[in-house]
Amino acid sequence: MQLEECYATFGGSYEDVKSRLMKDDLIKRLIIKFLADTSYDNLEKAMNEKNYGDAFRAVHTLKGVSQNLSFDVLSHSTEGLTETLRKWETVPVDEAVCQQQWKQVMEAYQTVTDAIRSLQESDSSNN
Repeated sequence: MQLEECYATFGGSYEDVKSRLMKDDLIKRLIIKFLADTSYDNLEKAMNEKNYGDAFRAVHTLKGVSQNLSFDVLSHSTEGLTETLRKWETVPVDEAVCQQQWKQVMEAYQTVTDAIRSLQESDSSNN
């Protein structure tokens, strides 16, 4: 799998990330490093515990990383959950909306990480 194909697989904007980071080697290094980012794990833990303050901070971080790497579908899904959780201290969280948005984030994240792992595997088999 090539880098551009990887981005197409998970609904990212290769053209956007390429215009900012310019070099495929750098892009590849950063997206592979994304697999070690703990934001998603922190979000999952916080959502399971209904700790909406920690969930907000984790999803906000995941949103930023996704935007920086042009993971458009993941970024879009994190935006909804971020906004739902933003007012967690002052407005009761709508559990149904929150769970639906969390499901979208989980699905998008899985698609991104599966594609990145496929890219890693194809790189390993080519070397």
